[in-house]
Amino acid sequence: MPLDPAAEQFLKFLVEAGRPPLEQNTPDEARVGSAAMAVFAGEGAKVASVETHHIDGVRCEVVLPDAPGPYPTLVWFHGGGWVIGSAESSVAICRDLAAGARCAVVSVDYRLAPEHPAPAAMVDCLGVTAWVLEHGREIGLDPTRVAVGGDSAGGNLAALVALELGEKLKHQLLVYPATDLTLSRPSISENGEGFLLTAAGMRWFVDHYLTGTGISPADPSVSPIYATQARLGCSASASVITAEFDPLRDEGEDYSDALTAAGVATELRRFEGQIHAFFGLRAAIPDGGEAIDWAAARLAQALA
Repeated sequence: MPLDPAAEQFLKFLVEAGRPPLEQNTPDEARVGSAAMAVFAGEGAKVASVETHHIDGVRCEVVLPDAPGPYPTLVWFHGGGWVIGSAESSVAICRDLAAGARCAVVSVDYRLAPEHPAPAAMVDCLGVTAWVLEHGREIGLDPTRVAVGGDSAGGNLAALVALELGEKLKHQLLVYPATDLTLSRPSISENGEGFLLTAAGMRWFVDHYLTGTGISPADPSVSPIYATQARLGCSASASVITAEFDPLRDEGEDYSDALTAAGVATELRRFEGQIHAFFGLRAAIPDGGEAIDWAAARLAQALA
């Protein structure tokens, strides 16, 4: 399909605004730009409350739906290439998911690279999720109905947490997840220029995340697509969203196929004509709202 007109208009707006390529920014400069983009997610749906908690030593935004508890729970990991983004900037997405799925959403403000390279983000995300499973009742959550999810780098972290926790989780929601940090799949080059996230931008992210760690990009501790089939088969059921013009399209779809081949109930939806990040741009790109609604419906079913 051709590029979605709303996505095309959004990309034109960024060009006219003089937004520099990601790889020309310092991490701090990129974080400022990322925070400014949060407005395009809208305000989010009405919920009962949004409160800051510190869980396992990690700052989290806890969103509760306008529904009776104890709440089935989604532990959400924001995108941003492990370098940018925050729990606060993803609150609108979390409001929408909480309202749509009638679940609590715990949005994790995990540590960012390069100040805290791999595996710091994974340690934080796994620690918060384990706490919710063990102690969630202390803040009104139902620890028997827990899912993980995230977009982009957050989808990477959600997939990795799902591999670690297996049947303790009910579901994993992976939104254009980064599953192969070798950046070797065809869509990296096919969609590597002109669609918001670029191949050069992905290399910038991975370099900040892994440089100095001694961790290979092909290590399954950071690239879940290289996990063994036996390990994949222990994961929770999955919903996977990809975008046609996203450099990460192929690795998300290949990971969906790998989960399916390992016997995991997996549903994949590719949004034709869409770009990376559209899920969090519903105020500018209507397909973002459709994707959130689709995800929320699957979460509600998995957490019932």
